[in-house]
Amino acid sequence: MKIEVQLYATLSQYLPKGAQKRRAVMEFIDGTTVGRVLDQLGIPKEHPNMVLVNGIHTQDDTPLKDGDVLAVFPPLAGGR
Repeated sequence: MKIEVQLYATLSQYLPKGAQKRRAVMEFIDGTTVGRVLDQLGIPKEHPNMVLVNGIHTQDDTPLKDGDVLAVFPPLAGGR
């Protein structure tokens, strides 16, 4: 199955070669979870991240399906 992976800010360094504009389309076996994708990309587990699948906040154990968009953001700060 093909998943579009979007990594933002400091996480973009974990995208595979050939990624453009913080995005890459990657192939995974059916039933792959968010956590497995993050592991395969080499994103350290100790780093907190905000993870969205198709724009909805999700957890590492969420299974993905063909055509999903996985977006991962590092912790954001700002405002008062």
